[in-house]
Amino acid sequence: MDIILSIVLLIVGFVLLIKGADIFVDGASSTAENFKVPKMLIGLTIVAFGTSAPEFAVSISALASGNTDMVLGNVIGSCILNILLILGIAAIIRPIKIEDNTVRKEIPLCLLISLLLAVLFLDVLLAGGDVNRVTRADAIVILLFFMVFLYYLFSIAKRKQTKNEVTEPKSTLGKSAVLVLVGLAGIIIGSQLVVDSATSIAEVFGMSERLIALTVIAFGTSLPELVTTIVASKKGEQDLVVGNIIGSNIFNVCVVLGVPVAIFGTITPVGFQMFDIIMLIVSAAMLFVFAATKKRISRTEGAIMLVTFAVYYGVIMLV
Repeated sequence: MDIILSIVLLIVGFVLLIKGADIFVDGASSTAENFKVPKMLIGLTIVAFGTSAPEFAVSISALASGNTDMVLGNVIGSCILNILLILGIAAIIRPIKIEDNTVRKEIPLCLLISLLLAVLFLDVLLAGGDVNRVTRADAIVILLFFMVFLYYLFSIAKRKQTKNEVTEPKSTLGKSAVLVLVGLAGIIIGSQLVVDSATSIAEVFGMSERLIALTVIAFGTSLPELVTTIVASKKGEQDLVVGNIIGSNIFNVCVVLGVPVAIFGTITPVGFQMFDIIMLIVSAAMLFVFAATKKRISRTEGAIMLVTFAVYYGVIMLV
């Protein structure tokens, strides 16, 4: 009976996610038009941070319960999933054109923050430590990088606000705000239902905490990004597609990991392997290379991302 209930809640969660994402993309796009703000900026902030809310909630809850493997797995798994699976699917639906500024600044920043996490975490390899850990000092460094990112975003808004083409908003500001809130509520509630029910189902089959974190939790908490990206891609809102993924990954590393560790103190995950960290860097580097070559991600490159994703998850299922 518990399994049946979990399956029902899983389906309800998917429905809330899909409809919530549809409403959320419309509201975010209309908000950008009302404020004459670049849609890329909306993707990097409202959409990215909003859809990363489930990851943040999971990390706080996991650290409060002492589940350190779940915290890091949530972050690493979600970042890999965001790029390889979500952008891969989006590129297959419609090749993604990427602005020059995004290629030169936002994507390299995403890669830099992924490298920063690897450097701070790999104490055994890089500092001769006894165990790999993320300390409160590491978390503060990560949060300082996030402050730099926020400063960069505000500078973009200030610089581009006067350069934007005037577009007639699809909805009034009030209606746009309601759409954003209603859509975000659907995304968060739906995601939580999916994570809780999927975790219950997974535990029945005896999956480890690391495997649950890298698969069920990472996939469940990345569902908002997945659904929002697919909806935005179909609607032709490609700035929201790219901004959502880059912003979400930066938010995942800096806030989803940084804030809980800064609050609760050092974490020492024991179930993680070098392979997980390498794939985090590989996925960010792959995005950088594909974007830098022709300032677009083609269907072929999207397929390469999906194959890489399948190989990685095939390996971790066997290890």
